[in-house]
Amino acid sequence: MPSLFRRKPTDLVDEAVTSVTPEETSARPRAYTPAKGRETPKRPVAGRRPAGPTRPLTKEEERERRRQLRAEAASEFRREGGPRDRGPERLLARNVVDSRRTVGTWFFGGALIVLIGSNSAMPPLVRLISNVLWGALALGVLVDSVLICRRIGKLVRERFPKTDQRMGSLYLYAVMRSITFRRMRAPAPQVAIGDKV
Repeated sequence: MPSLFRRKPTDLVDEAVTSVTPEETSARPRAYTPAKGRETPKRPVAGRRPAGPTRPLTKEEERERRRQLRAEAASEFRREGGPRDRGPERLLARNVVDSRRTVGTWFFGGALIVLIGSNSAMPPLVRLISNVLWGALALGVLVDSVLICRRIGKLVRERFPKTDQRMGSLYLYAVMRSITFRRMRAPAPQVAIGDKV
């Protein structure tokens, strides 16, 4: 029984055969695709990575490029800091810490002396002195941290009365900066010791 919806083979052959002149085939590129009635949209150029170097880099060049990128990133971080260092309150806290000498900067050096002095091979007098030194350093850092936090709290309430900064986070930020060696602080100190903040 013949199907009602089936096309005759002659119709299919007529549709498949189209007249193409030799000039059209030679003018078209090899990867030519006929248009579907609308133009293919172009890819956006904005946000795309710039094209890299045309020739592949040697191992030495690649190593040098990576070293240079690391050095640039480190100098930028040393100059501007990271996301946690942004904001006027953080800048004020940094300036308060950087404008004074802190006991915390001596903490790690003192801890090393205490570690050596508290060795069981040391005489009892040396161990006693190292334990007293450890207690004095810990007490000095604690008192210095309280004084820094009080100063920062007072200045922030005066200069930024409508701040949304959490004070506990700001205090911890200042204390951690105060126990870091001045040359290793990031962002780098912008005030000298003794300057008025």
